[in-house]
Amino acid sequence: MMRRHVSKLFRHCLGSRRSNYSAETLKFNLGGVTSYPFRCKNNDDRNTNCDGLGFPKGVTYATSCATWSEISQEDHAASDMLLDSFGRFHNYLRISLTERCNLRCQYCMPGEGVELTPNSQLLSSDEIIRLANLFVNCGVNKIRLTGGEPTIRKDIEEICLQLSSLKGLKTLAMTTNGIVLAKKIPKLKECGLSVINISLDTLVPAKFELLTRRKGHDRVVESINAAVEHGFNPVKVNCVVMRGINDDEICDFVELTCEKPINVRFIEFMPFDGNVWNTKKLVPYAEILDKVKQRFEGVRRLTNHPSDTTKNFIIDGHQGTISFITSMTDHFCAGCNRLRLLADGNLKVCLFGPSEMCILLFIEVVLDEYSKR
Repeated sequence: MMRRHVSKLFRHCLGSRRSNYSAETLKFNLGGVTSYPFRCKNNDDRNTNCDGLGFPKGVTYATSCATWSEISQEDHAASDMLLDSFGRFHNYLRISLTERCNLRCQYCMPGEGVELTPNSQLLSSDEIIRLANLFVNCGVNKIRLTGGEPTIRKDIEEICLQLSSLKGLKTLAMTTNGIVLAKKIPKLKECGLSVINISLDTLVPAKFELLTRRKGHDRVVESINAAVEHGFNPVKVNCVVMRGINDDEICDFVELTCEKPINVRFIEFMPFDGNVWNTKKLVPYAEILDKVKQRFEGVRRLTNHPSDTTKNFIIDGHQGTISFITSMTDHFCAGCNRLRLLADGNLKVCLFGPSEMCILLFIEVVLDEYSKR
């Protein structure tokens, strides 16, 4: 009875595309005995340049639909708890460790920063580990640590150690701006971190300071090199491409893949509150790829897993690879299997969705009970 009710609720909520979440309070019944709230928190401060789905108004985009039937049954053999109504198995959990960041990237937040949730309302390390363990028990096998900037948490190494020890977890990844990463890499790898994504939008120090409103370009480059030296393969470098700002550096970034196991990931500029998004700044994936092909020979597409959010390419003679995250011109909603646990304990299913689900009580009561069965 428990399994039927919980699975039905999760499929309903996970299966809603993008921001199709109700602001109303959802309730479920445990065998007709007890009810617990499953609340949705609406964010009314959405970017006014976007429609209700998070896309810019008046712009039409293609859809890239993944075929989930291609995924083997063993990918979700542990549980059907996280299998949604579209057949997507959500085995990938992103955990925001903090809302704080030591940079002020122009496409991410205003120069004065943003209002932060009081520390008393953020998840403790014990709560993070407990929730992660419950998700892993239900089938999650990949966790990515994000922020804010995750490396500024003083207990980041201990969190990695405990997460990497969870039975059933195959991959522990982290996305970081690299400012303080270099000195932490040896310990982080020792504690079980297996994948690193480092954000770097320009190879020009002066431009870096303009984009991030902070110094530190040399430290980010040092972190990339340190990650390579410590055996992370590939080291993923995230680059948000913006017209008139860094689109002239596309081929320079590709050069990073020549002799090192680096995967450069070109990300289409996306709309978020406060980043003054407009179509003029967007450089479409097709245009970026065309620039790469004009400069480099032997650019070949690699086969993607149905849940991949990237289009991956290899270049003849290059040790590394390049990828494209085409959120705006060729979105990948049909194959997305990510869940996002925010630093305050809310769950966000879609990056573009305006709703956050307050599920801490739900997870503690229901998933814990379900994982014991």
